[in-house]
Order: sequence, then C-alpha cells, then structure tokens
Amino acid sequence: MSLSMPWVKRMTYKAYIDNIKAKTAKDPEYYRAVAQEKGLAKHSELLAWLKSDCGLGHGHANAIILYIRDPELAKKKIREDARKERKSEEVVVTSSTARRS
Repeated sequence: MSLSMPWVKRMTYKAYIDNIKAKTAKDPEYYRAVAQEKGLAKHSELLAWLKSDCGLGHGHANAIILYIRDPELAKKKIREDARKERKSEEVVVTSSTARRS
C-alpha cells in the first residue's frame, strides 16, 4: 500500500546530483571512474563504499549508483528533470506576470 501525499514535493534525480556536486565538489563521472578503478560493480559494494568512504547518505549513494551502472539513463533523467524545472519556472513567471496586469 502506497500513501499519496500531494503536499510533499519529491526530490528529483537532478536535485540529488546537484546536491552531491554542491557538497562534495565532485560530479558523477568522478565516482564512476573511481568505482571502476576499485573494481566495484555490485550494488552492495558500491553502496558501502559511497556511504563509508565518500560520506554520502543512502539516497544520494543510490543516485550515484544509477549513474555508475547506466550513465545514459542517468543523463536522460537529469535532462528530463531540467526540462520540468524550466517549465515550472515558466508557469510561475507567467502566473505572477498575469496577476500584475
């Protein structure tokens, strides 16, 4: 059973990646390269490494794991989230402009 809470704004994949970049000054490619160097491939190995050695929380670590395992899908999700952000900003600007008229 899933609870629907429309008042709770879900964090986008792009937001997770943006937060990781802001807090660590490292982008997903960095983590991908290091994981490859270390020979980490299993989800459990990646999760343990990202949480213990890199200091990421569980959700942020999973966001990086998606990028490590399927960078094309991750990049697609980032682009989609950016597109949605721009659309929602346009709606806010348009509605606030309409109120002033």
